[in-house]
Amino acid sequence: MKKTKRVLALIGVVLLVLLYLSTLFFALSGNENAMDYFKVSVYATIIVPVLIWAYTFIYKLMNGEDKNDNPSDDEEKE
Repeated sequence: MKKTKRVLALIGVVLLVLLYLSTLFFALSGNENAMDYFKVSVYATIIVPVLIWAYTFIYKLMNGEDKNDNPSDDEEKE
């Protein structure tokens, strides 16, 4: 599970970097549709992290996971 979380986090980071780069590109390009593309890119840059957070929040609620996934803390309590 830990490896899966790392891979998904890496994919999220790459996606956000691509969104930031596309936002910059569309802001500086002189295409006639650049403003529309820019608006969509800014929207996606805001919405994608919010959706990622919401999905992880709902997943934790549905599975009853603690806020702290560190197994060493469980060992200290015993």
